[in-house]
Amino acid sequence: MRGITKRFPGGVIANDHVDFDLYPGEVHALLGENGAGKTTLMNILYGLYTKDEGEVYVDGKRVEIRSPKDAIRLGIGMVHQQFKLIPRHTVLENVVLGLREAGFVLNYRSLREMLVSTIREYGWNLDPDAYVWQLTASQKQQVEILKLLVRKARVLILDEPTSILTPQETTQLFESIRSMAAQGMGVVLVTHKLEEVMRVCDRVTVMRRGRVVAVRRREELNAEELVTLMVGRSIDQTYRVTVRPRDERVLEVRNLRVLDDRGAVAVKDVSFHVMKGEVFGIAGVSGNGQDELLEAIYGLRKAVSGKVYLNGRDVTNLPTWELVKQGVAMIVPEAVKGVGLGLTVAENLLLKCYRYEPFSRWGILKRKLMEESAKELVEQLKIVTRSVTARASTLSGGNLQRLIIARELFANPSRRLPVLLLASHPTKGLDVAATDYVRRLILGVRDSGAGVILLSDDLEELIALSDRIGVMYKGELLAVLEKERAEIETIGMLMMGVRPGGP
Repeated sequence: MRGITKRFPGGVIANDHVDFDLYPGEVHALLGENGAGKTTLMNILYGLYTKDEGEVYVDGKRVEIRSPKDAIRLGIGMVHQQFKLIPRHTVLENVVLGLREAGFVLNYRSLREMLVSTIREYGWNLDPDAYVWQLTASQKQQVEILKLLVRKARVLILDEPTSILTPQETTQLFESIRSMAAQGMGVVLVTHKLEEVMRVCDRVTVMRRGRVVAVRRREELNAEELVTLMVGRSIDQTYRVTVRPRDERVLEVRNLRVLDDRGAVAVKDVSFHVMKGEVFGIAGVSGNGQDELLEAIYGLRKAVSGKVYLNGRDVTNLPTWELVKQGVAMIVPEAVKGVGLGLTVAENLLLKCYRYEPFSRWGILKRKLMEESAKELVEQLKIVTRSVTARASTLSGGNLQRLIIARELFANPSRRLPVLLLASHPTKGLDVAATDYVRRLILGVRDSGAGVILLSDDLEELIALSDRIGVMYKGELLAVLEKERAEIETIGMLMMGVRPGGP
């Protein structure tokens, strides 16, 4: 890729004359802060965006990629964070869907043998006849990769591929990636996790503000240098315990049972407690009940049995607005869940307190005061927006997460820090600088004497921030580990259902 430039409305230059090379047989990491332009660059390579300037060459020949169809024809494939599979179809059916080489009349026996051969080659535990809805997140990812392998892809783009995997599954994925590279494929790894770069990649391209600032071989760099290249300054990523948990419980959950959206039991008689001044981490592969647990605590989902106590008071199944008044806050960074995209930045920031003084009186909103308060929060949390009256849909993903955090921590009815913070994947998708900022905010809440429940797919983050860590598997809380006993390998085994000392 030579001189790639991409402009968006409003004068935003996402890619500014970017050069990017990928060689056969290499794993190439693409790093950068949120908004650095790396995803835009890969979307251009895959045909989801069209470039405004520049040239793309494949095997030394200049090509025009106007759609994913063009990219696939050229041997370029991409696996997105959100899988593009049909749950009611089998693995085989998903793989051959749209496969021209399969012919008009499908020879299922021949196709199945081809898939089985490829699956065995990479050591995957995948049944071609299984339905997608029956698969784990790791297996669904394997299906997405399998679709590209069957189509003879020579360039594989992986966007944040380990965010849903256990440590063991991550290791298996990296082994598969190295095997693909050994066969001559070029792999682009888009990731925020620096340790992954150091483990599996051959070269690294670092982008900042739409431009390439460095291209280095892995052995020429360490994690600290990568951080400095990404953000333009060094960041101290050590998190020290400054306040020990108090001998007072802010939250107690007893034998809680919760159903999922299909009516199946998602949380099975879970019991635990959180002390004041404590971060209680919860680990688990996505879909094992941890989300439903937090939703039940926050009043977003009914518990069918069990109790929830806040500062000794029974708050089971209270409405969310009542819990908010009592000092409970929840950070859910996904834009669809946490933000009204059609509302302005100011309206989103004050969504939980606009009906109270001083922002409202006799049912009339004080718009000027709302905007002034919103500007203070924008400045405090460094939310990048052209105006507090702009719609939230104009913000980047990282800035949407900052907006949610500002609202939950500083714009509640009491205008005080919460007594209980439920943080669900608060740093997911954030770059190194933003991640560090959010982590320190969470620790600041803890140091104020509040209790914090932290859900995260990043086990290193859980270990760094948590005083204790609970591990969930199929709706059960298998174990609660003290910080001193919380090792990645132990947590990873529990996430797969293997109890300490068990089979």
